[in-house]
Amino acid sequence: MTHTGDEAEEPFLFVDGNSALGMVLLADHARNALPARYGTLGLPHGELTRHIAYDIGAEGVTRHLAALTSAPAVLSTFSRLLIDPNRGEDDPTLIRQIYDRAIIPGNHPLPEREREERLDRFYRPYHRAVAQAIAAAGRACGHAPFVVSIHTFTPQMQGHRRPWHVGLLWDCDDRAAVRLIRMLAAEDGIVVGDNEPYDGALHGDTMFTHCTVHGIAHVLIEIRQDLVADETGQAAWAGRLAPLLMRVNADPALHVVQYFGTRTGPGA
Repeated sequence: MTHTGDEAEEPFLFVDGNSALGMVLLADHARNALPARYGTLGLPHGELTRHIAYDIGAEGVTRHLAALTSAPAVLSTFSRLLIDPNRGEDDPTLIRQIYDRAIIPGNHPLPEREREERLDRFYRPYHRAVAQAIAAAGRACGHAPFVVSIHTFTPQMQGHRRPWHVGLLWDCDDRAAVRLIRMLAAEDGIVVGDNEPYDGALHGDTMFTHCTVHGIAHVLIEIRQDLVADETGQAAWAGRLAPLLMRVNADPALHVVQYFGTRTGPGA
């Protein structure tokens, strides 16, 4: 699905749930929408249906998970080509000029005033909504919540086939990731990546900003896009993940503030 026009003007979507559950769901790259005034950022329309614009299937999986677990969720409503909410404000890939061979004319050259406009109008409101949802869950459950971020990845990248069906990304806090890796790997036919296809240590990303530096247990789940490209696949993967996440969430150790540090470099 391609979301376009004014529906991207609201930078986040909140799915109501039971905050007292102590679990919050996130989808940083849920949609490919661009506000009308940006057009297609100069790209052919077909480029907005690719993974460069959003995480295909992530919104559907997150919505199904919210329904199955009753956890609240926060989803972005703007394309990451406009500005990437899963990057730090000083990250050079925050607003990409080229991505997987696609040149984004609307992002180059980019005046500083326009960069600040996108930060103020889209990026920062989304992160405020994430912070508020996590804080609300903490108040409602009486302890630190467990945060789950849903992403998807392409079956191939730079000519290489990616063998994993799902990957669990983490920095130094392994409280959730290691258990989920073990649970998923026990299922027949499921190839699980441990910090694959990406490393979970990224300074300034959503998990770093809202969880790592605050000692909040978390995990980033990457699902291969061909497995969740339609409603059937999205429902199936949510059905697979929901009981596992609920089991992990039931562990009191997940709800204790604990600082594990970070692998993102000196001074991080």
